[in-house]
Parts: sequence; C-alpha cells; structure tokens
Amino acid sequence: MPAELMAWVAHEAFCLDTHRWDDWAALFAPDGWYWLPADTAHTDPLAQASHLYDDALLRSVKLQRLQSAQAHSQKPAGRCHHLLQLSEVRVHDAAGNRYELRTPFIYSELRAGHTVTLPGVAWHRLRVHEGALRIVLKRVDLLHAAEPLPAVEFYI
Repeated sequence: MPAELMAWVAHEAFCLDTHRWDDWAALFAPDGWYWLPADTAHTDPLAQASHLYDDALLRSVKLQRLQSAQAHSQKPAGRCHHLLQLSEVRVHDAAGNRYELRTPFIYSELRAGHTVTLPGVAWHRLRVHEGALRIVLKRVDLLHAAEPLPAVEFYI
C-alpha cells in the first residue's frame, strides 16, 4: 500500500499539471479541506492567518472561475508543473482508515511569460471513501509562506 499512496500523490500532481480540474476535485472527500497556511508554524486555520483554507464550495467556485471564458488572467492560459520528491508515508493505518504523507516539491507556474517558482512540502491526510483514497486535508507549507506571495493562479 505505501507504493499505492505515493503513486496517488503523483496522480494528484498530474491532475493539477494537466488542468484536469474535475478529476482533481474528485480526489477530495466531501468534507475535505485544502489549506495553505501563512506560516509553516501555524496549527489552526480558524485562529491563524492562511493564504487559503478551502472547503468543497470554495474549491468549486475557484475552479469554475479558472475555467470561465471571463478568466482574463488565463489569456493566454497559464501552465503549472510539480516536481515531486519521493513521498514519505507518515501514517499507514488501514484499520483506522488513516493515511498521511509528506511530499517535498518544487512548484512552477508560467503565466503571460512570467514564471513563479515555489518550493515547499505537501502534507496529505487521506482516507478511503466510497472505495477510493480521498483527501481529508491537504496542507501546503511553502518555504515562502510567511513572505508576501506573488499571485498564484492555480492550486499548488
């Protein structure tokens, strides 16, 4: 199962890099969250600043906007790429339906001839839901989290 978990993280990055937004959104559990804290030391997204803390509704709205013909920031369409290091399986508890991974990455985004590169660590908390692994929480700790960030168009 650890190899399946690591392949799952690579598949998630593939969905983002190829703009398969519906496939990416389907990787979340119905109660799943995407969190980009404003400081890697933060432990509570409700009491501390975050760049993003998105539930299913917020992800849906952002993905609809991104795909809209009115998304002027996507003219021309931007592209992104995740360069992943090997994921570390931190929790593998099949009986408790809990899986956690830590994946260092370098994220690059190209938009209108300008490249943004952000290194960080992705933390995935997963569980099996309706027969498939789903994200309960994806936390992205950017190296630059506490610094002013450039406008990032896509999910990291």
